[in-house]
Amino acid sequence: MKMISVENVTKTYGEKELFNNISFTISEKERVGLIGVNGTGKSSLLKVIARVDQPDSGEIVTPKDYTISYSAQQPELNYELTVLEQVFAGDAPILVLQRDYELALMKLNQSPEDSAIQERLFELQKRMDALDAWEVNTDAKTILTKLGIEDFSKKIGELSGGQKKRVALAQVLIQSPDLLILDEPTNHLDFESVKWLEEYLRRYRGALLLVTHDRYFLDRVTNRMFELEGGNLYSYKGNYAAFLEAKAIREENEAATVEKQKNLFRRELEWIRRGAKARTTKQKARIQRFEALDSQLASVKSSEKLDMSLSGSRLGKQVFELEAASKSYGSQVILDKFNLLVKPGDRIGIIGRNGTGKSTLLNILAGKIPLDSGERIIGQTVKIAYYTQESEDMDENKRMIEYLKETAEIVETSDGKTISAAQMLERFLFPSFTHGTPIRKLSGGEKRRLYLLKILMSEPNVLLLDEPTNNLDTQTLTVLEDYLEEFPGVVITVTHDRYFLDKVADQLLVLKGEGQIDSFYGNYSEFLEKESAKPIQESVHAAEKPKETKPKKKKMTYMEKKEWEEIDGKIEKVESQLEVIASEMANIGSDFEKAQNLMEEEVKLNDELEHLIERWSYLSEAAENE
Repeated sequence: MKMISVENVTKTYGEKELFNNISFTISEKERVGLIGVNGTGKSSLLKVIARVDQPDSGEIVTPKDYTISYSAQQPELNYELTVLEQVFAGDAPILVLQRDYELALMKLNQSPEDSAIQERLFELQKRMDALDAWEVNTDAKTILTKLGIEDFSKKIGELSGGQKKRVALAQVLIQSPDLLILDEPTNHLDFESVKWLEEYLRRYRGALLLVTHDRYFLDRVTNRMFELEGGNLYSYKGNYAAFLEAKAIREENEAATVEKQKNLFRRELEWIRRGAKARTTKQKARIQRFEALDSQLASVKSSEKLDMSLSGSRLGKQVFELEAASKSYGSQVILDKFNLLVKPGDRIGIIGRNGTGKSTLLNILAGKIPLDSGERIIGQTVKIAYYTQESEDMDENKRMIEYLKETAEIVETSDGKTISAAQMLERFLFPSFTHGTPIRKLSGGEKRRLYLLKILMSEPNVLLLDEPTNNLDTQTLTVLEDYLEEFPGVVITVTHDRYFLDKVADQLLVLKGEGQIDSFYGNYSEFLEKESAKPIQESVHAAEKPKETKPKKKKMTYMEKKEWEEIDGKIEKVESQLEVIASEMANIGSDFEKAQNLMEEEVKLNDELEHLIERWSYLSEAAENE
């Protein structure tokens, strides 16, 4: 079994230590999700493992023939190459072989009698057979198409930022390495592309390590989770849901420890207040212990939850209205005499394939792009905060707290209390000791989080969010969702993140292209369920029509008949075992080790149940033909 081993790796960025002396292994077929707050070093760790960057200490150990492919958040591409040339421009063995074979074939066409070239081509053909490389060209075109790239001859320099990201993703997917490393692969992908990538990675034969903010994607693709926190790496068995459960148990244990520390702190405080003099070694040790406890508990206080129900500006009855709104770019129609009424309290999600004009519609509502015809009406009390895909220009030399105080030093909650800029920074996962950090020292994700916070601090009553989940970590998204749940104004968001849409939107505008826009009342999952039911309904109607005679199916074998007789009992047994595990999990308390074992057993049983149900479906169909 091929395995990569990370041994005692440490990495610092400037004065900041990202991770310290961490070790882990990734085996074949493990699909690992890496999470952590922006700035903790997720992308840096991926680069170290991919050997794009070097650790300060420690080593990465792999077999000699171990291959790694890495897709970065901001890929470096050759703008002069075509899409297909770029996809084959990598240095993976299968791509090098493909180029060598094409070159040898071209030389043979020029000199068909050259025996040396013939021998070279014969050797390359054998290697193509060994690596099963004959279908690489077809596979590349299929992957590009599934990712929404259809013009393979287009130059990279002519593509949008999102298209470039998708080409880079296709480039690593066709290489089939032993370890596939993906940094935010779902950014700039529409739902159809994300769903296809989900299925592709679930079937992937090698190992996978990925960072993504898409929690549904993370839950459905992974079977192991890593968490970077405070320079340490924690490993959890199972998918994202299993991680949340296990982390809750770990934090419960930690909370119990903190409570014990607080009781000890109170006793130590009483002793200090009695005026004990540090004359003896024992007394000195008690004072040192008190100082250590004081430091530990100070860090705990910052994690306490703050009230996020900010008051916002008063919003009248009128928000937005579009009347017979039309907008086109050349032959591309975005809006065609479109009417829209946005009311106070609305939570609207804008969805659609890439290129249908989602961001354009948001810019029209924000007043940044004029209509070709029709009218945009906005209420007098509307105060817009617009979170765009591109951050505003920040003064890199300003400190975080100064940058935030430019907007407001304090904000008011709905119950009349006030929250300071420093408290808001802590609520958005910036510890108090970082508040004086210059912006230039922040990671890209931390800058996006700070930019988001500044927008929210302006106390708007209408929030326009354009792809807010891109480059934000899952913890920050949870904080943002918590804020939006209490937000009294209007929220209109463009995003491909299904989880985020389910939590923040209760109606959808579905852009279908050519100016066609449908409305749907409900969340995103309900919309997808309705859409997926359409082909089923059509097939039901089709089933009512006379069918052509089909070839008779094969009869069940003796072993299949025996399996069919026993399979119901096997399914019931596994379901009973799962019920027992669920009951034990509910009463487990704070036994973290036992919880991990139970979750591991639950994953195995669910896999077994899925296999049994698939067999039941196959056998029941075969039984009907008996």
